[in-house]
Amino acid sequence: MLKLAVAVAVIIGVFFAFVQPLASSIRQGLDLQGGTHVVLEAVDTEQAQVNDDAMNRVVAIMEKRVNALGLTEPIIQREGERRVIIELPGIKDPDAAIQTIGKTAMLEFRDEDGNTVLTGTDLKDAQASTNPQTGQNVVNLEFSDEGAQKFADLTMRNVGRTIAILLDGEVLTAPNVREPILGGRAEITGQKTLEEAQNLAVVLRSGALPVKVEIIETRTVGPTLGQDSKDKSEFAFAVGLGAVVLFMILFYHLSGFIADVALMAYTMLLLGILYLMDATLTLPGVAGIILSIGMAVDANVLIFEHFKEEYQVQHKSLRLAMDAGFKRAFTTIFDSNVTTLIAAGVLFFLGTGTIRGFAITLGVGTILSMFTAITLTQYLLKLMISAKISEKPAMYGASGFMLGVKKGDEKNA
Repeated sequence: MLKLAVAVAVIIGVFFAFVQPLASSIRQGLDLQGGTHVVLEAVDTEQAQVNDDAMNRVVAIMEKRVNALGLTEPIIQREGERRVIIELPGIKDPDAAIQTIGKTAMLEFRDEDGNTVLTGTDLKDAQASTNPQTGQNVVNLEFSDEGAQKFADLTMRNVGRTIAILLDGEVLTAPNVREPILGGRAEITGQKTLEEAQNLAVVLRSGALPVKVEIIETRTVGPTLGQDSKDKSEFAFAVGLGAVVLFMILFYHLSGFIADVALMAYTMLLLGILYLMDATLTLPGVAGIILSIGMAVDANVLIFEHFKEEYQVQHKSLRLAMDAGFKRAFTTIFDSNVTTLIAAGVLFFLGTGTIRGFAITLGVGTILSMFTAITLTQYLLKLMISAKISEKPAMYGASGFMLGVKKGDEKNA
């Protein structure tokens, strides 16, 4: 009796104490917290034609740029032959992010004669900072070994003259060379804010795009829509979980209560695994969780119906009927869960974006539902029957109507 009471109290206590903080700590996707949806399209120019290799490089560079902005789990994926879709959840300044990801980022160093001596390909690193002496926001450039030699030759030939630094054809700064610079470092000034300098450094570090891209669509998901979606999903989760808990208690009584306790443990395990996986929760992901809750209950229903049949038809004791119910239900539960896992695997490997999120929550939830139904529920039920909380079989859901058994079948069995 003591073991049962302690186990149930711990599970219920942990559930109510940590379910909300744990759920809130999981990353949220664009549809739950709002953000910006951007569609880029590559266009042909005289300098570069759009092809499959160029588009793959565009996606790779965009991933570097967006991830360097520190955004929460962005989605970057190719669509068709020329388009790239970028979703930026929870960003505070969409315009700045869009300007950063949309730049071609062709960096050039030109002398007064208009000759390009260095390009962005000669860069090794670019970092934003504030000059402690002047207070200006600057981008510090570090060249590769080959670039450092080019820059040294350029400054030696142009002492007393200006060197223009251009980005995408626009002059960022044109400093006067007072003496040769041999250290392989340079500085770009003219940035109004440190954030602007940081965005420029991100663009330069990630490299230049191989083709020109244009922003053809921008859609902002505001906090109102994002919060509305989040509230509805939380309400649906609460209603679904509450309805399941109520059904199990009304139909299976003490056994249903044990199943509900196991369901609480299942929910905590699922949220904990999603948190450890650093997963991003989207609306389809929430749908996968709710669906997996239904599957967890379905496994318990199968077990309890076999339990009831063993008691009523085979006239076994409660303990023996319960053991037989679990053994008979295992094959059915295993087969149904395996088919669901196959479907989740297909969705994960062939799907993209939020579809993969749905597949992850469904797959993880399915595995956990089978684990809790077969192990935790069985363990708690054994403790309950051994404790002899009640001598009435009806209190364990062992008597009464049996699902799938027609009237008169009990006598024929």
